[in-house]
Amino acid sequence: MLRGRAHGPFQVSPALVMMVAALVCGTAGELLGAQAERKMSEGRSSSARIEQGVDLAAKGKCPEALAILRKSIPAPVDKQLRYRAAMASAQCGMSVDQADVVVESLLLLNREFPDDSKVLYITSRYYSELANRAARKLTVKAPSSAEAQVLMAEAYQARGDFESATAKYRRILEQYPKQPGVHYQLGQIILAKMPAATEEAKREFEAELQVNANSPAAEYMLGDLASRAMKNDEAIPHFSRATELDVSLAQPYLGLGVALNAVGRFTDAIDALKKYVRLTPADPAGYYQLAIAYSRIGNKQEADKQRTLQLDAEEKLKLHSAPTQGAPQPR
Repeated sequence: MLRGRAHGPFQVSPALVMMVAALVCGTAGELLGAQAERKMSEGRSSSARIEQGVDLAAKGKCPEALAILRKSIPAPVDKQLRYRAAMASAQCGMSVDQADVVVESLLLLNREFPDDSKVLYITSRYYSELANRAARKLTVKAPSSAEAQVLMAEAYQARGDFESATAKYRRILEQYPKQPGVHYQLGQIILAKMPAATEEAKREFEAELQVNANSPAAEYMLGDLASRAMKNDEAIPHFSRATELDVSLAQPYLGLGVALNAVGRFTDAIDALKKYVRLTPADPAGYYQLAIAYSRIGNKQEADKQRTLQLDAEEKLKLHSAPTQGAPQPR
């Protein structure tokens, strides 16, 4: 009986693979060249398809154009062609009322062409129109909802028609007593009409916290009212709570820093004010308060540095008329 060696699994050597590849495609260099040529061909094919989509969009054939342009635009495609394709997609998205197409296109344009004037223009225009469309849809689909009524009240408020806005907000509370944001807006209207009516406004902000305990805006306004009344010990916990609820809001850090300076807690004030100037570097007020705090703890060098930063910020404000951040909006 013949006996042979036991063989394991058949192993294919790299050399054999290269030999077969060479027989089929030529040398290894020719194989790589063929792969590169194929990629270039695919790139040309993609560009041609995208050009077709852009052309269809220019002719107003948006459904057909989007069927092509909605597919992911490959990175190797010429950047200017990507620009034109995204512009065409955004325009067609608006035409056929596909908000997701518009938003995707605007995100691409703002990521890759952030300083382009046309990109900035259509971003402002299209987002504004999308907001208007959503508002109209809300009032048609759910006219009696709390959100639709709040939208109407906010429109009155934005026009300065405080009487109509107040009446609308009061009616909302009758139907939806726990609707967040309504008491906050009533407090803002009271202060806009009568800045001295702080106690009445305070009651509204406190009522807002009863409805929405996690409202950084209401906490900030309660701190601000207490600070105006020189009740800094009362203001500090409200400002602190606002910073805990939303670390991205700048104004509560400034209010907290000012209040802490007023009660002599200068080291704590420095911590809060540093966060404020990081969030709002254009506002001289933060540097001014920091200069006070550093001066009071005996750090003259840092106090002088903050005064210099304050003066620089003031000069830039004169040149650019840059506004500081206003009161937080309800969430």
